[in-house]
Amino acid sequence: MKFILAKKLEMSQVFDEEGKVIPVTILEAGPVKVTQLKTKDKDGYQAIQVGFGQKKGNKFHWFKELNLDRNLSKGKNEKDEKDKIALKVGDEIKVDVFQEGDEVWVIGKSKGKGFQGVVKRHGFKGSSATHGTKDQLRTSGSIGYTGIQRVVKGKKMAGRMGQGQITLKKVKVIKVIPEKNLLYLKGAIPGRRNSLLKIIG
Repeated sequence: MKFILAKKLEMSQVFDEEGKVIPVTILEAGPVKVTQLKTKDKDGYQAIQVGFGQKKGNKFHWFKELNLDRNLSKGKNEKDEKDKIALKVGDEIKVDVFQEGDEVWVIGKSKGKGFQGVVKRHGFKGSSATHGTKDQLRTSGSIGYTGIQRVVKGKKMAGRMGQGQITLKKVKVIKVIPEKNLLYLKGAIPGRRNSLLKIIG
């Protein structure tokens, strides 16, 4: 299993061999350093804690934990078992673990958009702008029922939008630049600029 933490930089585009434009998202991927190994004997589960980025001094900016049991259960094989045992504290995982053409999972948080109404949050059409409608163009309308006389759980209403975890599967790696720790992924990736992403291959 391949894994790395990345920081979203910007969107751009590249050209393939046929001259077609491919939209890409450029990430600063790693290097991440293994800071701690969790074991079943000591901690009750198996995981790797890694640090990414740097603050003042020698402190890491981000600490993230990768649960090996949970992720390996999706595709467990002998190669993954050997890689898992070989890692030790102080090892670095660099962007060159990925190659052009690989398909990866990208896990990140979507942009937070604050408190939004039902038109923007859920795509409601809204009310008619004529025939006596004055200031109710973007309201949700009635939210109750005649029979049960209450608002049912899960009703689409106004509220906070975004800032939720999103997982994209089978995202293609377009380009890898190891000397600059850059990773080019096809298409748009969730999150704002400089947000943290998990890349799992």
